[in-house]
Amino acid sequence: MPVAGRPRSFDRDAALLAAVEEFWRSGYDGSSIARLTAAMGITAPSLYAAFGDKQHLFDEASALYFDRAIAAVDDATALPTVEQAIARVLDDTAHAHTGPTTPPGCLMLTEPRLGAQRETLRARLQARLDQGMRDGDLADTVNSNQFAEFLVAVLRGMSGCARDGGSTQDLLNIADTAMTALRAVSTAAQDTA
Repeated sequence: MPVAGRPRSFDRDAALLAAVEEFWRSGYDGSSIARLTAAMGITAPSLYAAFGDKQHLFDEASALYFDRAIAAVDDATALPTVEQAIARVLDDTAHAHTGPTTPPGCLMLTEPRLGAQRETLRARLQARLDQGMRDGDLADTVNSNQFAEFLVAVLRGMSGCARDGGSTQDLLNIADTAMTALRAVSTAAQDTA
């Protein structure tokens, strides 16, 4: 909290966005206070006054990142069929992880400290698969928990590929293979029903 009568000399929201990008690029452990303050354009005392400490800054930055990422997943999973929904999640991921204006990959999918957020993502994907089974566009014998875990592993792999220099097309190829797996599991489940 700023001291009364002494206004902040920086835009807190802009500084937070810069912190998101630094954590995204370097991870929690790789983001020193010096790197964070340089990226944010503030001094260490300003960082501590505005955000507390590095952990509190990370918590706020990763929450902002997660809220935006999960909103995109929620938009995609609202599509009419499970195939359309999962295809959109994968396509959006391929483009987001390789966008020219952001660091490659995904903070949520690669940062070890964000396991709870990845679990929320897995649960959202499982819920969409379950809805697909209820709607009849996915065989009801598909193990939705297992397939949601597979999808998160695919998304994490796409993030790693992007961080290693993979192109959008490289990630779209991975997405195509995941969609083939979704169709195969559904078809195999329908054949045994």
